[in-house]
Amino acid sequence: MRKIVVFVILITAFGVNAASQELRCNVQVITNQIQGTNKQKFTTLQRAIYEFMNSRNWTNHVYRSHERIEANIMINLTEEISSDEFRGTIQIQARRPVYNSSYNTVLFNYMDNNLHFRYIEHETLEFNSSQHLSNLTSILAFYAYIIIGLDYDSFSLNGGTELFRAAETIVSNAQNAAERGWKSFESNRNRYWLAHNLIDARYTPVREFIYRYHRQGLDRLADRPAEARAEIAESLELLQKVYREKPDPFMHILQVMFDAKSDELINVFSETNPEEARRVVTVLREVDPSNTPKYQRIQQ
Repeated sequence: MRKIVVFVILITAFGVNAASQELRCNVQVITNQIQGTNKQKFTTLQRAIYEFMNSRNWTNHVYRSHERIEANIMINLTEEISSDEFRGTIQIQARRPVYNSSYNTVLFNYMDNNLHFRYIEHETLEFNSSQHLSNLTSILAFYAYIIIGLDYDSFSLNGGTELFRAAETIVSNAQNAAERGWKSFESNRNRYWLAHNLIDARYTPVREFIYRYHRQGLDRLADRPAEARAEIAESLELLQKVYREKPDPFMHILQVMFDAKSDELINVFSETNPEEARRVVTVLREVDPSNTPKYQRIQQ
C-alpha cells in the first residue's frame, strides 16, 4: 500500500528532500504509415519520451521501486508534415495492483486523437509548469498528472486533487496554442473536458466512485467477495447520480470511467446473486447504454 501520508511525515521529520520517480511507463512509437524517411529519429524520439516520463519527479512524494505506477504510452504517427512536425494519436493506459492478488486493474485507458507536435532529433524535451513551451511535453506532462492523480484517488478519497489541478494548469497555459485538444469548443472529448470534469465540484461523486470502487471494493474482493461486490454495486449509483443531473453538456469523465471498467465490471459480477446482478445491470444500462449488450452477460 502506498502510505503517502506516512512518507510525507518522515520527510518532514528528518528534513530530507528525498524523492523518486512515480511512473514506470513503457513507450512505443509506431510509424508504419510514414514512408521514406529517417526512421532513426523516431527511435530517438521514443527514447526521449521514455526518459521524460520515467526520470522526472512529478510530485514531492517518495516512491519505492515496486510502488511506481505502471503505465503504457503508444504513439501512432500517421503524418509527417515536415522534417520536424508530426501528427497522429496517443493512447495512454495506467494500471494499479489489487491487494491480496496478482491482478492489476486498469485505472485509465484513453485515446487522444489530437497529437500534433514538433520534434528535432536529439533535442532535449523541455517542460515548464508555468508556460506552454512544447505541445509534445505539455501533452506528456498532462497525462502524467492525470495518471498519478487517478492512482491517488483510488487509494484515498479525493487524493488526486493536487495533480488534477496541475493538469488543469497545463490546459490553461495551452489556450493560445495552435494545436487542437486544449480548448472547450473544439470537441466534447479532449484534454480540456477531461481536466475540467475531474476538478469540477459537480463531478465529486465520480471521484468518490473511484475511491470506493478500488479501495473498498476491489481491494477487499479476495477476502470478502460478497461485501466487496456490494460496495462496488453501491458505488455505481454515484455515477448514476451524475448521469441524471447532467451538470454540463460534455460529461466526458463518465465515458472515461467505462472505457477503463466495462469489461472488469462483467468479471466482478459474474458470480453474484440474481438480485444484485439485476440491480447492477439496470444501472449500467442507464449510464452506459452503448455497452448494454455486453452488460447483459452479467445476468446469463
